[in-house]
Order: sequence, then C-alpha cells, then structure tokens
Amino acid sequence: MDVRQYLDSTYLKTAEQAGISDARNTAIVSQTVQEAIDLKFKLAMIRPEYVAMARKMVEMANSTLLIGTVIDFPFGSAPLEAKLSEARKAIADGADDLDFVINYEAFKKGDVASVKHEVAEATALGLKSHKTVKWIIEVAALNDLQIAQLSALIKNVVFSNFKEEHYQSVFVKSSTGFYETPEGIPNGATKEVVVIMLENACPLPVKAAGGVRTFEEAEQMIQLGVKRIGTSAAKAIAEGGASDTDY
Repeated sequence: MDVRQYLDSTYLKTAEQAGISDARNTAIVSQTVQEAIDLKFKLAMIRPEYVAMARKMVEMANSTLLIGTVIDFPFGSAPLEAKLSEARKAIADGADDLDFVINYEAFKKGDVASVKHEVAEATALGLKSHKTVKWIIEVAALNDLQIAQLSALIKNVVFSNFKEEHYQSVFVKSSTGFYETPEGIPNGATKEVVVIMLENACPLPVKAAGGVRTFEEAEQMIQLGVKRIGTSAAKAIAEGGASDTDY
C-alpha cells in the first residue's frame, strides 16, 4: 500500500516549544515542506506564520503538495471573529487546508448553540474560498459519548448548511497533539476513538492525527476508513519504518 497520499506531514511547534531559535525553527519547517515535496506526500501541515513561505516553495518546485495550517491552535477557545480573521489571513497567504480547533470546552459546558454557529460560519468561509476545512475535536479532552456527540454535531451542521457536493471537503479530525494528558494516556488517534468518529461523522471524512508513528498503524487507520493521517513521522511511515516522535 502506498500511504503517501494519506499523509499530512506535520510540524507545529513554535521555537519556544522546541527550545530552539526562530531561525532554526524556520529551517525545520522548510525542511518539512521540502521533504513533503520530494516524497510526494498529500500535504504539509505547518503553523500560519509559515504558510506564505511554504506556498512559495511549492510553486517554485511546481509541486502538487497541499499546504495546510491550524486555526485557533491549540486551545480552540478564541472568539469566532478571531478564528475567522486568522483563517482569512491563512487563505490570503496560500493555505489549501484550514484545520480549526473547535471550541470543545464550550461544547463540554453545554453551549452547543455557539459551537454550531462557529462550525457553520468558519466552514462557510473555507468552502467559499474553495478550501478543505477540518474540525479538530481534541479527543483526549472528551469521553467516548462526547466524541460521538461532537462528531455528529459537525456532521449535522454541514448537512443543514451545505450541499452534498461539499461533504468530502469537511473533515472531523481527532487531535492537536498538544493536549496534556496524564503519563502514558494517549492524546491522539487510537483505533477505538477513530471508530467512534467514523461511525458518527459519516459521510464526512475523518482525519486521524496524533499517535500514528509506524507504517502498520497508518495502514490500520486507512483500512478503518480514515482519509487523512496527520503525523510528524511521515517520512518514517512512507519508508515502512517507525518513529519515536511525539505526534
């Protein structure tokens, strides 16, 4: 199985988080994008401040690589207008995919109306600009019932507001990779979590992000039915190996 067209090769650390200089962090982003171009991955997923640089690299290489970025990352708690403003800037800079962190804390507190409004408005912005929109629900912050309910909420908002032809452009995505869990507890995609998402988001596609570090794990996710895999181990996975990266 050629998994490369399922892989969103990902690097989302700030220089501070990585404990390195801004220049070194920029170099890692550039390396991530170039590697994705060379290995023909589906997409490179990077922070918004690097999108314009990555777009130039893709154009210079005459590559089909997609550029994705994260919006309201990693907490998802910003006001809707801040989310939309960040997304507009990413679109202007050349992003193809917009991965929004949903306001999962508002959802957990029962403010379902505002979450539905957020999904409708931000999805509309992305689709109007012919972008792929992904909603990160942060599964490690939710129990199984909440994962099912939030996946279904996104699906139902899409059903109510957009045409069937747009369904495949709106994903439900598992994780940011930055949620802090107690030692040893997964904060990304597991088989059990992905099955819940697939069952409740269908026919919207699902992206498994976080925790997929080997070819075998990627293959399992694809066989389950995911359409994208977000991982910082894309090169190792594509080469049939494994990685000890933290996403």
